[in-house]
Amino acid sequence: MSDAIRITGLSKTYAAQGNAPAKEALKGIDLAIPTGSIFGLLGPNGAGKSTMINILAGLVNKTAGKVTIWGFDQDVNPRQSRAAIGVMPQELNMDPFFTPRASLEVQAGLYGVPKSERWTDELLALVGLTDQANAYARSLSGGMKRRLLLAKALVHRPHILVLDEPTAGVDITLREMLWKNVRRLNEQGMTIILTTHYLEEAEQMCDEIAIINHGQVIIRQDTQTLLSRTDGKTLVLDTGGPVTLPPLPQGARSEIRPDGRLAISYPPSRLRADQILDVLRVAGVPIVDVATEQADLEDVFVELTRD
Repeated sequence: MSDAIRITGLSKTYAAQGNAPAKEALKGIDLAIPTGSIFGLLGPNGAGKSTMINILAGLVNKTAGKVTIWGFDQDVNPRQSRAAIGVMPQELNMDPFFTPRASLEVQAGLYGVPKSERWTDELLALVGLTDQANAYARSLSGGMKRRLLLAKALVHRPHILVLDEPTAGVDITLREMLWKNVRRLNEQGMTIILTTHYLEEAEQMCDEIAIINHGQVIIRQDTQTLLSRTDGKTLVLDTGGPVTLPPLPQGARSEIRPDGRLAISYPPSRLRADQILDVLRVAGVPIVDVATEQADLEDVFVELTRD
């Protein structure tokens, strides 16, 4: 299959409750997620990301549209479509009186995985919980609980793994371990869907990114093409002290940063860095050191989601 997930005309409207009016969370979304990719699903709070994920997981009923997961229409083959996807939720939802091993065994049973096909010990090793396998879940640290959530999402060997804010509030060690495992799973053929507010993670991990705002997909592109949308670079200069700047080429603008360095922003589609540097040299501005900064995903995200 070329697409692990195909969404057509997906809409969700939550009914009015009390004084709160009805809310249209998703507005006719069309989206195809390629098989074997690491796909980023980004958007501000309230954009509709969680609603879409909950529909994919079968936890929320859609109002209209069609969802196909691993070739199975969610309405026609709900059991098969749910078996094809695993979700690591943002919330720490687990029974505090179960051990990690018991939690994985119960989860596997809920998915109908025969005991002969379960891989509980391998999963515990994968997420680094072998030593805590028989400790009560309530005694685990926050990072260990997140590891357990990842293992629970994998008990039935899904073709698609959804990571909903997987590194929110975790330390650097756990974050590195998580991404190492995610890359390994992806190399083995698993399709990964990632939502995160750490945009540098999406920039480094994702092959393609879709940005959702107000219940609609406002853009979907491969990561490098998306990054190239912002026509901006910055020259960061160490001048060795205060200087008087000459008039800069049209389109360039300057500022003094708190550390005393001079930052000159310019559109690379209309200006070259050497043109700016030539103007400074002719004016006698000393340049002790120079570096460049490229627009990142955060710049693109802010530009596209600004109301």
